[in-house]
Amino acid sequence: MPDESPKDVKENKDVKEPKEDKYQIEPEAPPITTEHHITIKGKKLSYTATVGMMPMRNDLGEVEAGMGYTAYTVKSDTRRPVTFTFNGGPGSASVWLHLGAVGPKRVALGDQGMAPPPPHKLVDNEETWLQFSDLVFIDPIGTGFSRPVKKEDEKKFWGLKGDVESVGKFVLNYLSLYGQWLSPVFIAGESYGTTRAAALSDYLYTYGVAINGIVLVSSILNFQTARFTKGNDLPFSLFLPTYAATAWFHKKVPADLQKKSLATFLAEVEKFVEDEYIPSLQAGNKVPETKRKAIAKKLGQYCGLDPNYVELSDIRIEIHRFCKELLRDERRTVGRLDSRYKGIDGSQVAETPEHDPSNSAIGPVFASTMNDYVRESLGYKPTLYYNIFAPGELYKIWDWGDKVGHPDTAESLRSTMSKNPFMKIFVASGYYDLATPYYATQYTLAHMGLDESVRGNITCKYYEAGHMMYVKADELSQLRKDVEAFYSSALKK
Repeated sequence: MPDESPKDVKENKDVKEPKEDKYQIEPEAPPITTEHHITIKGKKLSYTATVGMMPMRNDLGEVEAGMGYTAYTVKSDTRRPVTFTFNGGPGSASVWLHLGAVGPKRVALGDQGMAPPPPHKLVDNEETWLQFSDLVFIDPIGTGFSRPVKKEDEKKFWGLKGDVESVGKFVLNYLSLYGQWLSPVFIAGESYGTTRAAALSDYLYTYGVAINGIVLVSSILNFQTARFTKGNDLPFSLFLPTYAATAWFHKKVPADLQKKSLATFLAEVEKFVEDEYIPSLQAGNKVPETKRKAIAKKLGQYCGLDPNYVELSDIRIEIHRFCKELLRDERRTVGRLDSRYKGIDGSQVAETPEHDPSNSAIGPVFASTMNDYVRESLGYKPTLYYNIFAPGELYKIWDWGDKVGHPDTAESLRSTMSKNPFMKIFVASGYYDLATPYYATQYTLAHMGLDESVRGNITCKYYEAGHMMYVKADELSQLRKDVEAFYSSALKK
C-alpha cells in the first residue's frame, strides 16, 4: 500500500462487495420492530429492535438518500442514555461494533479472536452495552443498506464535511422522531469513526445537542500521525512502540527484553523514542555515524529486525515493510489491524504483504452473519445486499477537506470540550494495533491544546489486542466494564 494513501488508516477488511447496478431504495418505508430478550448472569433483559431507513432531505425537503439504522431500546421508567454508534473506513458499515462488542448479539470467535471455520454464527453478547444505554447503529451512505436516491448524488456524502453533516442530521432526526431530546446522549466511534465523532460533537453542539460523552475506539484524529509521507517523520516515532509490542508478542526481541512484562518493555521503548530516536530523526544526515549505528542497533533489538536492515531503511521503518519483514524467516507476515495475526503470502521476497491477515480472518464472519441476522432475526428484508464496505475503493475519492496537508478533527473536539466542559471522553487503544497506534493517540491528545480544566475529562485505557480489541474474549469483557464505569462517571451531576 502506498505511503501517501489514506488507506494507511482505513479499516480495509478484505470482504468484496457485489456490484450493484440499481440504487432502488425506499427511504420512507416504515421501520420493522421486533421484541427480544437476552439472559445476562441469570437476569433477563427484554428489548425492542428496530431496523429502518431514515430519509435524508435537502434544504428543499427533497429526499436525497436513505440512511439505514438498527436501534435497540429497553423500557424504563427513567430516561436511559442513547448511544449513536458507527465504525470508520471511510466507507465502513457499523457492523464491527454492532456484532463485535456493543450490540446484544456478537459473532462467535475463538477466545483470542481467531475465526472458526464456516458456516459462522451469532451468539448472545453478555457484554452488550444495552445493559446501561439504548443503542443506535448508523450506517453512513453507501454502507449497510444506506443509499442515495440517485447514484450521482453519492459524492455529496463521501467526504469529511458531507459525512459529518449527514450523520449529524440523522442524529437530530432520530432525537425528534423518538422523543429523546432530553435523554443523555453519547457517541461511540471506531477508527475513522473517531474522526467523524470528534467533528460530529461540534456539529451537534451548534444545533443544541450537548453530548454527555464520546467513546473513541482505536482513535485517529490527526492524520499526520499515520501518514508515511516524504518529510513527515512523525509516524516513524509514533509507530515504534507498537512495532516493539508486536516483536515482543512474536518472541522476536532479545531474551532479556522478552522476560519483561509488556508494560515494562513498552515504557523502556517509549523513553528511547523520546530521549534518543526523535532527536536522531530530527537531525537527519547530521547524525554521526557511530550514533546512527547505535540507534539502528537499538531499533533492531526493539523491533525484532536486523540492524543492517534498519540502517538501509535510513532508521525509518514504514509500517507495511515492518509487517512483511518481522517474520520473513518464517515465511509469514503480521497483521496491520491486529499484529497478533500471521499471514501467508505468495512472494517471500516482496517488500510489503499482499493482504492483511487480520482483515482476512474476520471479514467473512461479520459479512455473512450480519446479512443473515438482519433478515432472519430482525425481519428486515430489502432486496439490497448489506454492504460491509461501500463498493469500490472509497478512500481514493473521499473529499478530506484537507487544506493543511493532513486531515485533523482534534481541533473540533477541543472546541466542543471548551464550550461543553461537562462532556467526557473515553479512549480505548490496542497495543497490537498498527492502523491507529496507541502512542500516536497519546501524541494527539497531548497536542490538542486543551485547557487544564478539561484535561481530566479524558480517560484512556489500553488492551492486549489490536484495532478491534473486543475480538479477544477477555478484552471484550474488560472493555464493557471500562465503558460502563465511564458512562457512570459521565452521568454524575
